[in-house]
Amino acid sequence: MSSLDWIILFGTLLLIVGYGVYKTKGSKNIESYLKGDNSMKWWTIGLSIMATQASAITFLSTPGQAYNSGMGFIQFYFGLPLAMIILSIWVLPIFYKLKVYTAYEYLESRFDLKTRVLGAFLFLIQRGLAAGITIYAPAIILSTILGWPLVYTTVVIGSLVIIYTVSGGTKAVSQTQQHQMIVMMGGMIVAGLFVIKLLPEDIGLAEATKLAGHMGKLELINTDLDLENRYTLWTGLLGGLFVALSYFGTDQSQVARYLSGKSLTESRLGLMFNGLLKIPMQFVILFIGALVFVFYQFNQAPVFFNEAAKDEVYLYPVQKEKYQAVEKEYSNLFEEKRRQVQLLSEAQGDEIQVLKQSIAQIHDQENQLREEAKTIIKNTNEDLETTDTDYVFITFVMENLPKGIIGLLLAVIFSAAMSSTASELNALASTSIIDIYKRNIFQNGSERHYLIASKLFTLFWGIVAVLFATFAGLLDNLIQAVNILGSIFYGTILGVFLSGFFINYIKGNAVFIGALVAQAVVLYFYFFSEMAYLWFNLLGCGIVIMTGLVYQFFKNR
Repeated sequence: MSSLDWIILFGTLLLIVGYGVYKTKGSKNIESYLKGDNSMKWWTIGLSIMATQASAITFLSTPGQAYNSGMGFIQFYFGLPLAMIILSIWVLPIFYKLKVYTAYEYLESRFDLKTRVLGAFLFLIQRGLAAGITIYAPAIILSTILGWPLVYTTVVIGSLVIIYTVSGGTKAVSQTQQHQMIVMMGGMIVAGLFVIKLLPEDIGLAEATKLAGHMGKLELINTDLDLENRYTLWTGLLGGLFVALSYFGTDQSQVARYLSGKSLTESRLGLMFNGLLKIPMQFVILFIGALVFVFYQFNQAPVFFNEAAKDEVYLYPVQKEKYQAVEKEYSNLFEEKRRQVQLLSEAQGDEIQVLKQSIAQIHDQENQLREEAKTIIKNTNEDLETTDTDYVFITFVMENLPKGIIGLLLAVIFSAAMSSTASELNALASTSIIDIYKRNIFQNGSERHYLIASKLFTLFWGIVAVLFATFAGLLDNLIQAVNILGSIFYGTILGVFLSGFFINYIKGNAVFIGALVAQAVVLYFYFFSEMAYLWFNLLGCGIVIMTGLVYQFFKNR
């Protein structure tokens, strides 16, 4: 990296942190600290909601997901606009009427204290782990790319977030996320423009899009009824709807964003803003990944994108020789593939299908060589990770973009990590102080006492997240890892809330038992079945409601 890249990277990060501290200094009570004095406008709420969900994992993993599997991942978000409508009509008015700090306060008013504590506890487990992954995701990749020790990268990200989140609470999170979101999307669009610029002169956007389509990267919709397929129209509309309802309706990291709105109308507009723009945003990021795939049809990709793993293989002469033999064969295949891809860009009629089949055969051979490379890596050191999807986009950035733009894209990744982590720490602190500490442990403290306790809880969860990130292992695909973790718990929590909102027949004991049964069943299916994780949301929610109805029926007899 050049000096210009470092200046842009750290200048951007320090400006964001400084702005967050400056704009929100001097919180005098927990209402100001946890709800931002209910002063947020709809556009701040909308951008904050989007920035909370758009973690660094989004910008690292999503392009790699499109590069590897195509743009079908976008189906995950198809249920989101419907969820925003449902929440705006039925859920938001309830939260505003009760004037709650957290979503889980509602559970006590509707059911009982133990149900509130259970909901808060499930959230703290899920979001506490997710906060660690949110930091770990960019940390491990950036440490590899920049040559920093993992612990240094983790501590840098975690410390920057902790500084302004502890200082300013909810208002600091929301204010900084406006600017982080602009940096993030601006940086990704710049990256997309450079991908197109770096393609051969006779390959423009139209030709690149056609090639991506010919090679199966633009298949957005899958209508198969396959419970083991993670991304279909049905998992998106049904499973995606339920995960969006749970995430935006019961996850305090999102609830806190719109509970800070100036009015019910502002909060509703903020949710609808997110519902309208989230799918286009994901489409752009996935499409950039598809363009990167086209770029690597004309420019040779590494046989394995994580260069740090390759460097370790090269330390052992025998393993190095095997790996280089794979690389040579991979390089020879690439020359033939590039020639055929060039022909495909100009082909018409029946010739297109012939060339597509030929290129597909070469891709199969490339994949076999990639598997050989992964086997060599694993035989060198079984602790080395052999999944490189999350390294695709950052490798493209570091190897192909000009000075200054690299710093901007790294700032995008750091900003995304900071924005999501800040929301998570703020939500974890809110739930800890309101639902656990103030309600069950220390009920008669002063405003100053609870304000200090809120900041200490924020600091505590920040340290927990950094520690978890430091010791976490790289998962299959980081964006999937976060969604899987959420799906394990979200269905149960959503079932509890839907029972409260819409089924007056179900009472506290019934919903509590239903939640315990549902969580046990979801965990069983996660560990012992091949069910696609999005269905966990529907499964958990359904079991809570059905068990609650059955239990209440027999209790009332």
